Amino acid sequence: MLKIALDAMGGDNGPAPIMEGLFLALRRNKNFVVIAVGNEELLLPLIPQKFKDRIEILHCMDVISMSDSATDALKRKESSAYIAIELVREGKAQAFVSAGHSGASMSLATLRIGRIKGVSRPAIATLMPTVDKNTLVLDVGANVDCDAKNLKEFAIMGNVYAQDVLGIEKPLIGLLSNGEEESKGNEVTKEAFKLLENMPNFIGNVEGNDIFNGSVDVVVCDGFIGNIMLKTAEGVADTIGKIIKQNLRRSLVSILGAVLMRKVFKGLKLKVDYAEYGGAPLLGVKAPVIIAHGKSNAKAMQNAIFQAVASAQSDLNINIESNLNKYKDL
Repeated sequence: MLKIALDAMGGDNGPAPIMEGLFLALRRNKNFVVIAVGNEELLLPLIPQKFKDRIEILHCMDVISMSDSATDALKRKESSAYIAIELVREGKAQAFVSAGHSGASMSLATLRIGRIKGVSRPAIATLMPTVDKNTLVLDVGANVDCDAKNLKEFAIMGNVYAQDVLGIEKPLIGLLSNGEEESKGNEVTKEAFKLLENMPNFIGNVEGNDIFNGSVDVVVCDGFIGNIMLKTAEGVADTIGKIIKQNLRRSLVSILGAVLMRKVFKGLKLKVDYAEYGGAPLLGVKAPVIIAHGKSNAKAMQNAIFQAVASAQSDLNINIESNLNKYKDL
């Protein structure tokens, strides 16, 4: 049976929401078991009797905190993140999930699990909401500086993920730039455009608004731009929510209108809530690695685990390697 290695101690709010998310996932999917790595004294009392046959606890005391340096992760061999990654490296688990230190998870996964053949740099991908679907954006933080070759690899990996995990038969791929014209962009994006223009589903340059209007399925950029875009989008969504709440309180008519439109507001919240998507896959390493938000609640952790299961049950990495080879000289 499929095994997931879970860093049960990472995250801002301790093991409780992580384990609660695990229980939600176990209730809905009977086809996997979990090795939860962390402090047995804290974890064992949280586990209901009915799940004890599907959860193995691997005891450890050390936890890489958010304030620790990612470069220290490789030295902390008794930490929950390191031990969980080692389970995947040794083939004792097929995927890794953590809401802990994202830099540590990236470093450990890249250096201990290793990269897929043909991948220069792994990339973090995330789903951004549109009116009627989602847009996959990568990289959103793993690589601050990228060259054109890296961007081409991101496009190929994003294309395969969209097909194999998201179920999009022919995903449309766009290169994030400051204009749709081929002549727009910096030197790196201009060179990347030339490398990508012969891919059959590459639609050319796209702008920031295209991420959210549903015109493209995969958007490629470097991690510096992608991370700024991600944090900006989160900030805008939060601000819009606060503005709506403030204005609703100003009159009885507004309050009554809000009551009548509660289903609309609920749908809006679901669209912009990161918990709906769970976590961000680190594409390009030899096994599925899902990096969840540090503030993840139970629902977010459930969906992060579902992502790990779906990735592990697909031919994602095999297809990434074959597509990298296919488009190598294109």
